[in-house]
Amino acid sequence: MLKVTRRLRAFAGMVLAVATLLTCAAAVFTVDPKQAEAATWGEYQQKQQETSNLRSQLAGVNSDLANKIIELNDLTDNQIPAAQQAADAAQGNATQAQTAAQSTTDRLNAAIKDKDNLEAKIKQTGIDYDDAKAGVAEVARDSFHATQATQVMDVVTKSSTTQDFVDKMQSQAAVKRSEANAADEDANTLNSSMNRKQRLEAIEDQISKLKVQADSDAAAAQQAAQTAQAKQSSLQALLQQGMNQRNYLQSQQSQLTTDSARAAAQMVSLKAQIDAQSQAQAAAYNNNYNAHSSGQTWNGGSSGGGSSYTPPASGSTNVPISTNTGGYAPYPPRQCTLWAWMRRNQLGKPVTGTMGNGGDWANSARALGWSVGRTPAVGAVVVFARGQSVGGHWISDPTYGHVAVVESINGGMMMISEGGTGFATFPAYETIGASSAYEYIY
Repeated sequence: MLKVTRRLRAFAGMVLAVATLLTCAAAVFTVDPKQAEAATWGEYQQKQQETSNLRSQLAGVNSDLANKIIELNDLTDNQIPAAQQAADAAQGNATQAQTAAQSTTDRLNAAIKDKDNLEAKIKQTGIDYDDAKAGVAEVARDSFHATQATQVMDVVTKSSTTQDFVDKMQSQAAVKRSEANAADEDANTLNSSMNRKQRLEAIEDQISKLKVQADSDAAAAQQAAQTAQAKQSSLQALLQQGMNQRNYLQSQQSQLTTDSARAAAQMVSLKAQIDAQSQAQAAAYNNNYNAHSSGQTWNGGSSGGGSSYTPPASGSTNVPISTNTGGYAPYPPRQCTLWAWMRRNQLGKPVTGTMGNGGDWANSARALGWSVGRTPAVGAVVVFARGQSVGGHWISDPTYGHVAVVESINGGMMMISEGGTGFATFPAYETIGASSAYEYIY
């Protein structure tokens, strides 16, 4: 008994060790960054630190104006992205609810059509007419024409009598009847019904159930649509608030007497402006995408003088652009390449959908004959080589590299906008040294 116990303990220890090893291996080989669905304590602390840094830059500025700048920064970094995510989710729910309601309505209409067709047959040949036997006869005529009936019964079904043959052929009649029915569920119900009366009762029962379900689905779809509209209205209100704040800051520039305060105000205002442009751009792309999907004329053309937006190829898995989720574009959702493509379109600077991974962009640009150098410039795409440090803050992906867009340069530092699934917002922003260690696409 002692030996058995020791063996069990040893086995349990081995299992625990293997489980631990597998857990560690999973942690090592997981390469896709996890998207945060809720703010962590670390993210909260980071936000608090960023706000504290911003207040330090605004030292000496009128408190009301400083608060306006901080409010605009919070709108851009927190409130608007959260509202956009909520609006996207609500719209997705509304679309699903509408699809479910339409499906139920289609099934109801199909069942009503089945009932009308059956009632028309009843008027012609009576309610007691045996469709099953008639179907068997038709199958026999179609499948075994010019064959001796006794041979067919014996060889095909091993039946010795006509009645036995008819009974064994019922399944073929049911299949034939299924193909003639418009509603699958009704057809499955009717397969077991052997006379018109039973079939009519089954259809009427199905219609009653579908009417109740259709009313419920329609109410759910209406509620989901109202929720989506409310979320969108909240988002638009925040966007309008952000625009008003930007305009106010523009009118108060003279009160910013220090370089740090002017730099802080410029950064916050620029971020808000970029996000507003991105919202408008995403809406324009989505309108074109939806028009194309519904069969309307496609409104091609360029956005801000950049690449023309073309409809997705047949079978494409691309979807409309969303400022939070990415979407129809030549690059994957939320990735750095998608943001660089979108932002360069906004700025009217050259970009294509075939630049490759982030680390490939400089060479791709050279191949296209574009100007590439080591001097930072506003509006340029900054290319980070695979595994290269991004301003000493983090390391670009060793497989794909990274790209961002230079938004401003001030005192040897530059603010960049960028995408990436590891960031809480799309786009995200950070300030790094305006270094010649990186390559720039002009």
